[in-house]
Parts: sequence; C-alpha cells; structure tokens
Amino acid sequence: MPKEVRLENGLRVVVDEMPHMESVSIGVWCGVGGRHEMKRVCGISHFLEHIVFKGSESYTCRQIKEGIEGVGGALNGFTGEEYTCFLAKVPHEHLQDVFAILADMVQHPRIEKEDVEKERLVILEEIKMYKDLPSHYVHDLLSGVLWPKQPLGRPLTGDEKSMHDISGKDLRDYRNKFYAPSNLAVVACGGVNMDDLAEKAEKIFASKAKSRKAVQHKPADTAQKKPRILINSKSTEQTHLALGFHSPSRFDEDSYIAGLVNIVMGANMSSRLFQEVREARSLAYEIHSSVKEYNDTGAFVISAGIDNKNVVRAIEVVVAQLKKIKRAHVSKDEFRRAKDFYRGQLRMALEDTLSRMLWLGEKIISKEKISLSHQVLDIIDRITIEDIMRVANKIFIKRGANLALIGPASDKIRQRLQRSLESI
Repeated sequence: MPKEVRLENGLRVVVDEMPHMESVSIGVWCGVGGRHEMKRVCGISHFLEHIVFKGSESYTCRQIKEGIEGVGGALNGFTGEEYTCFLAKVPHEHLQDVFAILADMVQHPRIEKEDVEKERLVILEEIKMYKDLPSHYVHDLLSGVLWPKQPLGRPLTGDEKSMHDISGKDLRDYRNKFYAPSNLAVVACGGVNMDDLAEKAEKIFASKAKSRKAVQHKPADTAQKKPRILINSKSTEQTHLALGFHSPSRFDEDSYIAGLVNIVMGANMSSRLFQEVREARSLAYEIHSSVKEYNDTGAFVISAGIDNKNVVRAIEVVVAQLKKIKRAHVSKDEFRRAKDFYRGQLRMALEDTLSRMLWLGEKIISKEKISLSHQVLDIIDRITIEDIMRVANKIFIKRGANLALIGPASDKIRQRLQRSLESI
C-alpha cells in the first residue's frame, strides 16, 4: 500500500515499501512537459532535462554519474508531454546518497553557457537521428496531424529553429517557473522506509517557496470534420505508417476499456491485426497498436512498416478489422484472453521496482487518484463484451481518422487511402 505525505512547501513524497527487495527505484517528477511550452521554445522541457545532468551546485557531471553508477545503479531521465522525470535504481543501502544527488540536480542545476552550447549540438544531432528513423519519425508526424497547431502536435525534442533560439536565460527562467516544490513529487518503490525518506526530503527540499498555482495547459482541440492524411514523400524500401484516432483521457474510465480494445486489435502476436496483416497475408513484418493517455485526451495508434506496393491493401485490411470490432462482439474466448493478458502484464510489471515507480509516479504527478493494482484489476473484471463494442464505436469514427506515412506514395495512392478511411 503506497504511503503519501505532503511537506509544508507542497512537495509530495510517495513511497511503496517492498522490504523484501534488494533494490529501490526513485524518481523526482516535475509536472511540466512538452504541452506546456510556447512555440518559440518548443523542446525546452527536454533541453532542460539534458542540462540537469551536466552538473549541479554540489556535484559535477562526472560525480553525478559515478555517484550512482559507481554503486551498481542506473541513472536516467525522460521528458513527456505532461511531465519530466529524473530517476535512479540502486541497491537500497545507497538510497540516501543517491536521493541527495537527484535532488541537487533538480533544484540547483548549474546551467552554464558552455554546457548549454554543447548540449544544443547534441540535441540537434538527436533531432537528425530521429528524422532518419522513419519508424520513429512517423509518430511525430502523426501527432502533428492529430493535434495540428498545438503543443501536443509538436515533437518533444523541439525543432532546429527552437533549438537555436533557446538561451541559458530561457532555461533558468523555465526551471524557476515550473520546478517549485509544489509542482514536484518524489516517488520511491522497493527497499525504502517512508519515515526515513520523508525526513530526508524535508531537509534537502527545504525551500519555503510559496505554493504556485497549478500548472495549466490549453485544452486539446480534437475537433475534426473528415479524415486527414499527411504523406512525407521519401524514397524508402518500406512505407512506414501510423494511423491514429482520438481516444479517452487518463481520467475517463473508458480508458481501461480502450486498453482492452488495444489488446484485441494489436498489442501482441495473437491480436487481430498481427494475425490478419502479417500471418494471413504477409503484408508486414511488424504491425502493432498502442494507446496514449493525457489529462484531457488520448490517442489510439496503429503503426506498421509495409512494402511500398502493398500500402493500400494493408490499410484496407486494417480498416476492415476496425469495422469488424465496431459491428460484431468479440468472442468470449478472445475477451477472456484480452483480460488475462492485461492482468498478467500488469502483475508482472509491478514486480520490478522501476516499473512500479514509473506506474505510480505517472499517476501522482498527473494528480490522478492512486489506484492500487487490485483496484485496477477490479475495474477490468467489471468490463463487459458490450463495453468493447461501445468504446470501439466511440474511437474508430470516420471523421476522426488520421494517417501519417513516410514513403514514395503518389497522389493516386493518397486518393485510394482517403476513400478507404472514409469507409470506416
């Protein structure tokens, strides 16, 4: 059972004690990410995440890495659309020292000019790398189609222009604005004691900064009148595609049902899309579906790599499967397998302290009610076959279809794809 305390300065400390574990995973979460950024500084959350690792008031860049990796631990950070996280997994006896390092990184990053210029070049190379990976880049393109002219539609890395424009002052101002204790959460799972960690947090997060208003972002605009297609025409051996639909937010109980729809459609090798597109017709080596959840919206995404000459046929097969799940109930056996897959994946993931910390931390920083695994499984148990059809009809609608492709697609192919999407 996770325990939570809130310090006077607003910092939340959440601990899931697992005394039988040798490891402990800890994350310092900040409730700010890509969708909180102004267009001019698109990518600044990710830029700041990089800079934080370059050194802090009490630790050099090398000391940060050696202080964690030198005891057998692992150090990492990541930026999402709605939060940023700095994390470590270490043997439990080293937690106090490692926590001090993470806290100093987040509270007192040096942000020196030389490091800013070096990391700017690193991120520019990262942007180039992703653009050269069509299976990754097609998802950036899809986000732009799903949420055009809004922060959710921009890449988390930013673009070449914003990376050249962001200054050291921008980074310092951004950190000072969003990294107040009231917008942070410390989450730890494993061999950790709540009282010990809370006492340490009170000392090293001693700032009495006044609580700021909750960090806000503009609501996602999901209005759409017809299917949208974006083709990045490029000479490739394969066409990489991503088909997306708006889906329930993390706070919508239908999100759990969408998770089961995802399992039925494309989450594993026994799913409908894998069986129909790959096994039955050999149209793809890889095809899968996934669900993204944000505070006020979500996305159901189907992605694949297809031989250039088979793109239209593959989309037709996918569309046929979307129609099928909207019009006919899943079988009792398929329904049971989907639920069992959900249960098994969740239970196995939560055996690991890092996976458990990430699962819990995302809920905490998103202001979502802490759900214990058995509570989630109870929700899954209550879902019916009729719910699957209802939510499939809610998600897979003609006017909400969005398709991004990277490959040598012609105007004729675009027209055929448009007709296929309009038949959903």
